[in-house]
Amino acid sequence: MARNRVIYQSEGLYVSKEAFSSGKHQHAQLSRVQSANYSYTINRQDVNQYGQLARIDSLVLDPPTVSVDFSYYLTDGENERILNFYVQTGTHVGTPGVTEAGNFCSGHLSEGSGVNVYVVTSPESNDLNLPKNTAIGSADRVIGIGNCYISDYSIDLSVGSLPTASVTMEGSNMASSLGSSITNPSVNQESGTPYLPPGLQPVLLPDPAASGTGQTIAALRPGDITMNLQAFDDETISELEGDGSIHVQSASISVPLSRTPIDRLGSKFAFARTVDFPVVSTLSVSAIMNEENQANLADLLEKPERDVQIILKAPDTDGTTGMVWDFKGALVESENWSSSIGSNKTVDLTFTAQVGGPEDIAASMFLSGSNTDDPYERAQINEL
Repeated sequence: MARNRVIYQSEGLYVSKEAFSSGKHQHAQLSRVQSANYSYTINRQDVNQYGQLARIDSLVLDPPTVSVDFSYYLTDGENERILNFYVQTGTHVGTPGVTEAGNFCSGHLSEGSGVNVYVVTSPESNDLNLPKNTAIGSADRVIGIGNCYISDYSIDLSVGSLPTASVTMEGSNMASSLGSSITNPSVNQESGTPYLPPGLQPVLLPDPAASGTGQTIAALRPGDITMNLQAFDDETISELEGDGSIHVQSASISVPLSRTPIDRLGSKFAFARTVDFPVVSTLSVSAIMNEENQANLADLLEKPERDVQIILKAPDTDGTTGMVWDFKGALVESENWSSSIGSNKTVDLTFTAQVGGPEDIAASMFLSGSNTDDPYERAQINEL
């Protein structure tokens, strides 16, 4: 019987540790996923000639454009670890005596072959994650996107909405297969040929889990978010602290990690995708304005860089933090006011912080999360 439709209950999203990974312990399932989109575009050039109206051929000159984007609710930093971002685990970076080993983007600043993303679809009307620990089999369908690199990561924090992260990735190839024999969709970027694993071993994905990969936090709430902007109070016209503080309505963080594909003669695919530097992370804050601060724009031009901290506490706990974002070396880029009849006066502020090298812990963006369980190590233990 033909399938009628596919809805969210039947789908799951997996990410590999590396592009050439094949074992179960080298893959992890993302949790709290809310949307997933993927596509490819083939660019062709028509070949025409005098004496013939229609084209005689249409040749592919550029590598296909493959993309995937998805969103998920923020929890404890495990999804970010799966995506190869650096997350200080267990205790946040603001704790005295805690030294960061790298900034948030450290894992994406070096060269590599990217990762693979797999979209698994279970049979119609079946929850992919239930019953728990059911292995992915021949009844499941898998779409694989190979050699994926994150080109944009952003989070949205706003009143009345659960904190959400959005990720955009660029890939090189796409392949569909059955769950019992999953094809590795990656390509050898040096030679521009499809990757053939030793012995043609298929990709093995870990068993789906009811909570994704063992998350203990369902989601973070906007009422548990606090933002530390006091360091900038003398650098803005709006008052950011005290009884006359602005009332933050929303905040968003954007980390662009665009990459330039490097092509060469003799290869159908880009042999490398390098990050476009400099990388500048942006924090945008929108708030209802209450008081104005005494300041002069002419005097603000020489102000030094400061730090901003956003704390997302875990719900229904004694103050335990789920995630903490730290912007070190941030600058005020803009401050915009808006007022009209019938509406509260609002102010929009923009802060920027430049991402440093993998070992630069003085100026960059940092993330710490309460999660301490490595998802790949857990998968390896379960596999054994």
